[in-house]
Amino acid sequence: MGIELDDTPQFQQYAHPEKFVSAAWLSARLGVPGLKVVESDEDAFLYDIGHIPGAVRIDWKRDLNDPLVRDFIDGEAFAELMRSRGINRDDTVVVYGDSSNWWAAYTAWVFELFGHPDVRLLDGGRDAWMGEERDTSFVVPDYPRSDYPVVQRQDAPFRAFASELLERTPAQLIDARPAPFYLGEDPNPGPSSAPSLRQGHIPGAVNVPWGRSVFPNARFRSLEDIEAIYADFDKDAETVVYCQLGESSSHTWYVLKHILGFSNVALYDGSWAEWGNMVRMPVAKGDNPDNAAD
Repeated sequence: MGIELDDTPQFQQYAHPEKFVSAAWLSARLGVPGLKVVESDEDAFLYDIGHIPGAVRIDWKRDLNDPLVRDFIDGEAFAELMRSRGINRDDTVVVYGDSSNWWAAYTAWVFELFGHPDVRLLDGGRDAWMGEERDTSFVVPDYPRSDYPVVQRQDAPFRAFASELLERTPAQLIDARPAPFYLGEDPNPGPSSAPSLRQGHIPGAVNVPWGRSVFPNARFRSLEDIEAIYADFDKDAETVVYCQLGESSSHTWYVLKHILGFSNVALYDGSWAEWGNMVRMPVAKGDNPDNAAD
């Protein structure tokens, strides 16, 4: 670890307290060598109207996705992205963003696919920082290029694919979308999500909306509250989470993995945007997770 850990008492109760920082901790360490701050938003233009001083922007759509293949960038492209942002392999990277850290968690998850040793999430994200009226800046930092090495992406064990879910349903399949989307009652997933030709959920999935784990100010609820939300799930069982486009379920993945300590949890990032548009995929509707129909 390049930078000392945040000793906030709430984080110390988590399975992986080293994965979280508070706004107060980050504010006191801005500019410290070896610390890089990354903003990753649903609305990429928010960075331009004020961001944490010294933060660089990573656009989840433009920077993390291959321009041709529906997949993430490869090791060479990720290394170039890190070099262009001045991020070194041994830097502590703190990620934050809007929408209760949806895309920040998504970006942090991609960092983990590339095995970056020290990546952390700012509790509350942009909402917490702005809510506390902490310093912001319009200056886009120009860091010297780094020599970030090429590290090949390792999808397993943190990533799941539609073909795997067709072959067998994991012991625990969690749909992190709001209930109307899970039930197949709302055809409009939101402005940032791809539309789907079919509505409903993957057969066998249980609905646990991502937002239950956070307060309205985007900060995480207490460990006791979060444990109660997922009390019916086995922390050691194979678990896969999904949502509409992988954004809010990456937040759930972060909760399960790093707060509750689930040992075998993967994100199906294709999510409903893929499943609901594929030909002849089984779809379930209503509140029975096994009520499948073609």
